[in-house]
Amino acid sequence: MPTLFDTLTFSDAFGQLGAEFSSLQNPTPLPDPFLIATSPSSLALCGISAAQSETGEFTALFTGNQLPAQCQPRAAVYSGHQFGQWAGQLGDGRAILLGELAGQEIQLKGSGSTPYSRMGDGRAVLRSSIREFLCSEAMVGLGIPTTRALCITGSTAMVMREQPESTAVVTRVAPSFIRFGSFEHWFYRNDFDALKKLADFVIERHYPELAALPNPYQSLLTEVTRRTAHLVAHWQTVGFMHGVLNTDNMSILGLTLDYGPFGFMEAFNPAHICNHSDDLGRYAYSNQPQIGDWNCHALGQALLPLIGSVDETRAALAEYQSAYRSKVSELWHAKLGLVTELEQDDRLIRDMLAMMSANRLDFTIFFRRLSAIHRNDDSMDHTIRDLCADRSACDAWLNQYRRRLELEPRLDAERHSAMRSCNPKYILRNYLAQTAIEAAQRQDFSEIARLTAMLARPYDEQPEYETYANLPPDWGRELSVSCSS
Repeated sequence: MPTLFDTLTFSDAFGQLGAEFSSLQNPTPLPDPFLIATSPSSLALCGISAAQSETGEFTALFTGNQLPAQCQPRAAVYSGHQFGQWAGQLGDGRAILLGELAGQEIQLKGSGSTPYSRMGDGRAVLRSSIREFLCSEAMVGLGIPTTRALCITGSTAMVMREQPESTAVVTRVAPSFIRFGSFEHWFYRNDFDALKKLADFVIERHYPELAALPNPYQSLLTEVTRRTAHLVAHWQTVGFMHGVLNTDNMSILGLTLDYGPFGFMEAFNPAHICNHSDDLGRYAYSNQPQIGDWNCHALGQALLPLIGSVDETRAALAEYQSAYRSKVSELWHAKLGLVTELEQDDRLIRDMLAMMSANRLDFTIFFRRLSAIHRNDDSMDHTIRDLCADRSACDAWLNQYRRRLELEPRLDAERHSAMRSCNPKYILRNYLAQTAIEAAQRQDFSEIARLTAMLARPYDEQPEYETYANLPPDWGRELSVSCSS
């Protein structure tokens, strides 16, 4: 009977770039590995059956303990700007690429040290691995571009962080893990041949429609800038905060990449910082749009030698502001149930956000309850008023909103349904992730499975998970997350 290793064939597409772009590196085995969780949709994406995922070979493979004969694991080199400062060479310090499977790159995060570990041990801890796995699943359910998570495996091995912690490996899946910093690496080394080789590789494999255009490198920058602007617009309108938007954490495909100290907005505060290591608030919620633009300019700087002129580079980067404004307006209108766009809508949205901020309204609950507001009566207004300290300000905005609804062609029932389809009932609240982590530390992985199932359908009512849509408990409102993993 064929084993998993007989049926999975990894190709080494990234390795075709050349030895300068990565280092061959086998994972370092972990003792006594065990399976913690799998993503059914990611398994299907990679052509792996549920039955195969329950085998010892699956656990061994995706811990890095046993590899197929044709597999050529490697760690990629890149550089980047971190918190706005040039950090020089970085690279996959605790991630090892197994290769490409079913058109997806398969990467083990936490599988041991690499030439780019910079004195680190190359391991990931259980808590950060669970958070990345669950948030990857949450973003897929929300319809936001993201890398995927295939599974988490654990081990009896411990590593020292602030305290001893359990180790884990999370298997990540994406068409490519190439980053803005991958291009910066070669630009700052003045190696424009390698820079061109990388750009040509990305265009050929991921943007083939650009190859025949007059300036494919300008077109590449334009398209990546557009995708990045759209991605940030999605984040802003679902209340997601990445936490560490360095250029080495920015995907060349416009995917959410590298889940670290992320967070979903609860009590709305535009200045909220989800990463307690971000002392100056560079990556606060309100700053994410401009940081996305800043990072695109860093990529533009790196691609300038290929594009050929500053003017053409600036023209490509100008796409960011227009693309962001258009997409964020489209998404806010959808969340408000508006199918027409009027000049007065900008003020409606600004006033809404100001009212939400002044009352520290729970981002997700506010929009979900707004989905039930009627155009011609105020019978459901109390569901939002009850969240507010300043009810007069709430009433004023709801009246403003209701007057705007009078200009809409849709009836309430149709609008309510449309709003529920884009205003999630469930998000990955920090306390939910923490509850799953604490259970997993007791070898109880059932909460991870429950959250995985719930987050796959965040817009559905799912009454069996009703309590997960409530406001967080007192202990869960000020949880702090750092980059440490």
